[in-house]
Amino acid sequence: MSAQPSAPAQRALPFRVRFVPREIVPGWLPALVSLGAIVLALLIGAVILALVGGDPIAAYAQIARSSFGSVAVFSDTLVKATPLILVGLACAIAFRMRLWNIGAEGQFFLGAWGASAVVLIPLVSNTTSPWIVIPLMMVAGMAAGALWGFIPGILKARFNVNEIISTLMLNYIAIAWNNYFIFGMWSEGGFQMSKTFPKNAWLPRLADYARSVRAFSGLTTHLGLVFALVAAVVVWFILNRSRWGYEIRLIGDNPRAAQYAGIPIARHTVLVLMLSGALAGLAGMSEISGVVHRLQGQISPGYGFTGIIVAWLAKLNPFAIILVSILFGALILAGREIQPSGIPKMIQGIILVCLIASDFLLRYRVRIQRVR
Repeated sequence: MSAQPSAPAQRALPFRVRFVPREIVPGWLPALVSLGAIVLALLIGAVILALVGGDPIAAYAQIARSSFGSVAVFSDTLVKATPLILVGLACAIAFRMRLWNIGAEGQFFLGAWGASAVVLIPLVSNTTSPWIVIPLMMVAGMAAGALWGFIPGILKARFNVNEIISTLMLNYIAIAWNNYFIFGMWSEGGFQMSKTFPKNAWLPRLADYARSVRAFSGLTTHLGLVFALVAAVVVWFILNRSRWGYEIRLIGDNPRAAQYAGIPIARHTVLVLMLSGALAGLAGMSEISGVVHRLQGQISPGYGFTGIIVAWLAKLNPFAIILVSILFGALILAGREIQPSGIPKMIQGIILVCLIASDFLLRYRVRIQRVR
């Protein structure tokens, strides 16, 4: 007796999900996807906190209070956001040309070292006007950061050395370089720090003008924030309103077309990584002159690496970088108030993972089709 044919297997779902490559990305979609990534990350963080016995609502409320709860704490948040803006801009301009600068942390440290050298060698005296000292520190910090960007730039341009590896390795060299001076000739009493800078090397803070404006009393926001905001405008102008910016974007989008058009890709590689390093170096100068007032080992809670997340979350938009930097500045500041202190870092990591995953939605449409 012949076997009867089996009945067709029933489908588990009455619909099918397909992913269709996008030909055009709407202008509003990147911002919406980034916002969705943040919301999803916060939800995942809340679930993790609940699973380990924490109260996610109380934790998030405490983060908000400790970062935005008053004018004074918001001022502290802006202090943390200032180097993030500069480092985020440094990463954004390199990423726009598809140069993956992972060395902003080292460039930050070299910028801090270069600015410190003006005071600690010293190149100026304690009585020199701040109008001379501060610009000198800015130039020295940016020059040191640019030098640290030049090295991977020339290696990439001349020998096609992978910039991810070279910039990452230079981070460790930069930290070791700083430690040599901190523990050696610039050490104060053998400790891992230099002597305090004279007052003419301090960036002015709002609190310094409290005698004239009482509302400024206790506010720690310093002049570095103005540097960061001006830098955001300059980077936006370069990328969107200059010929050099057009060439940077063209190389990033289609290097073959850029080469065919006669654009000097090797020269642009070096110059863009130098500019990226200079911005990160300015961040280092701003931090030691506006906050720490001395060169020491622990001057960065990972600004260089957090800046990568900031730039990517802002979709390389210089003005969006300002807003995202304030968000991450709040997370860094909240780390002092939240226990365990790793919660803000955990949230940062989850945001990065969600952000990377969300790029899939920029490349593909999700289509749901009913199965008949």
